[in-house]
Amino acid sequence: MDILSDYSTGWLIGLALALVATGVIAGLLAGLLGVGGGIVIVPVLYHLFTLLGIDEAVRMHVAVGTSLATIIPTSIISSRAHFKKGSLHPDLLKKLVPGVIIGVILGAIASGYFSGTILTAVFATIALLVALNMAFKKDGFSVADKLPGAAGTGFIGSFIGFISTLMGIGGGTLSVPILSAFKTPMHTAVGTGAALGLVISLPGAIGFLINGIGVEARPPLSLGYVNLIGLLLIIPATMKMAPVGARIAHAINAKLLRQLFALFLAITSLRMFYGLFS
Repeated sequence: MDILSDYSTGWLIGLALALVATGVIAGLLAGLLGVGGGIVIVPVLYHLFTLLGIDEAVRMHVAVGTSLATIIPTSIISSRAHFKKGSLHPDLLKKLVPGVIIGVILGAIASGYFSGTILTAVFATIALLVALNMAFKKDGFSVADKLPGAAGTGFIGSFIGFISTLMGIGGGTLSVPILSAFKTPMHTAVGTGAALGLVISLPGAIGFLINGIGVEARPPLSLGYVNLIGLLLIIPATMKMAPVGARIAHAINAKLLRQLFALFLAITSLRMFYGLFS
């Protein structure tokens, strides 16, 4: 039985418009703030799937898997735009990529064993921490003047890859504040985060696709834990808006926008916690 048949045409049109709007906002934020569109896409998909009555056991898995798949083309467009502007440094990327790949592999494996409740708790917790960091971080704050040695940088990369995969987000959400804490220039941190999005999203999406094959109660038109409806509606909007966001990032002071986005993240996180404990 197709669960979409239970809803009116007007309602489904509204759903489609909501998904397109999600893509527009996610693409802008991916290019503008380097936070990765997934930080917007995952909670929106999660709540939309809730409205559709998708089983709680697979709801978060499909939201995360679909988000990772949408990030693949967005990260390509965004990283190219940043590279052309000189804000993507290959040497820094090379230091982080090995650890990130290890983290992604571990995250993809763990996602096959973690329940939807655990994935939701991970997302809500990290989203709240990111929101607090964006809202209250003092300008010029740092923990060190540069990244640690190979082992330390490898651990940082693994952490970014592991958590990002479980959350369904691009690397920028974690890598930008972490790199900034080691006195990496903001534009370089944003450009590097955009490139890490591809390193995380491609193998991450494949992992969720494989883990979801044959699982019951997934939404219709899903390949594993990747929902094709969301994918086809979100991707065009994110690809169109990511380079726009990257251009804006080099032209404005985004402090107020960061604070507003931090508020959105905090509300989203608290709403997810409420759902977990209610």
